[in-house]
Amino acid sequence: MATLSLRISIPEKNATKMMQFDPSTSVYDACRIIREKLPEATNMGQPKDYGLFLSDEDAKKGVWLEPGRNLDYYILRNGDLLEYRRKLRTLRVRMLDGTLKTLLVDDSQPVANLMVVICTKIGITNHDEYSLVRELIDDETENQKPGNYGTLTLKRRKEEKGERDAKMDQLRKKLKTDDEVNWVDPSKTLREQGIDEMETVLLRRKYFFSDQNIDSRDPVQLSLLYVQARDAILDGTHPVTQEKACTFAGIQ
Repeated sequence: MATLSLRISIPEKNATKMMQFDPSTSVYDACRIIREKLPEATNMGQPKDYGLFLSDEDAKKGVWLEPGRNLDYYILRNGDLLEYRRKLRTLRVRMLDGTLKTLLVDDSQPVANLMVVICTKIGITNHDEYSLVRELIDDETENQKPGNYGTLTLKRRKEEKGERDAKMDQLRKKLKTDDEVNWVDPSKTLREQGIDEMETVLLRRKYFFSDQNIDSRDPVQLSLLYVQARDAILDGTHPVTQEKACTFAGIQ
């Protein structure tokens, strides 16, 4: 029977051991075998909080092995290094009212799954309407270089070629529409998107399915919705009349 020899690293104990596995062994069972055979892996907390991680020089390309998959699914070779490590990491989440929360989340799960945990810990029930936002860098400021003014001829050509697109882009920037919101991809993990433990993400409501989903007795949800709506009015995302803006301001 063919065997797969892997180096198993345990970062918490600064230890690395060589172990042999049947390639058809599931990742879940491999973790169990590691806990049973390696003294360094015992008494390290709840087994459900740990998993096998295939690291890469590029942190974004590191992969958590899925418990239900077999080892041979990942095309591992003899001598490859797997880390038996804790899946939980911290995530800094800022609300629109300025409140900052530091939460423990599962690094192996896509953001869509994390939203359930994040909203539950904060006290929001309709998690499917919320998502995370990364802060945007102003493209105009970033791309502007000293002395890079172009020529009048080139500007005229650009205006003639894409006058309509330019006007639409200008209008979009002026109104600051949701196109400028840098939403975190819900189908990917935080690691895949380069969001480390030092970065702070913003919690915002992304979908408005129905007003019936808003619990009028939930002060946390009402406060977040009010601040988001207020900011949208102030920055022009949701244009309203002055009368309605004053009425809305009076609600607070």
